Amino acid sequence: VQLQASGGGLVQAGGSLRLSCAASESISSIHIMGWYRQPPGKEREPVATISNIGSTYYSDSVEGRFTISRDIAKNTIHLQMNSLDRDDTAVYYCYVWRPSGTYWGQGTLVTVSS
Repeated sequence: VQLQASGGGLVQAGGSLRLSCAASESISSIHIMGWYRQPPGKEREPVATISNIGSTYYSDSVEGRFTISRDIAKNTIHLQMNSLDRDDTAVYYCYVWRPSGTYWGQGTLVTVSS
């Protein structure tokens, strides 16, 4: 599967962005899809996931501010990010997990200015 992430950009603190990740094949049966992020100078960290039955997970740092969703008809997942702050500045990577392995998109940069 190939993944194409989009939607990153520059936003002021308190603002919102919506990231999208389009898959090259049907996502209806994909076990897990989600997002990681890598802040400048730091390790990559999990952000949110959504399973093939629609269950979701959020890291503590984004819980209540970010929402992950999927559009099965468009083979796309989204990450709605609200109340952004400078700590959310990072390259955001979407990924797919299936028993055969983990597949990554190319990353999209989100920069939050104060």
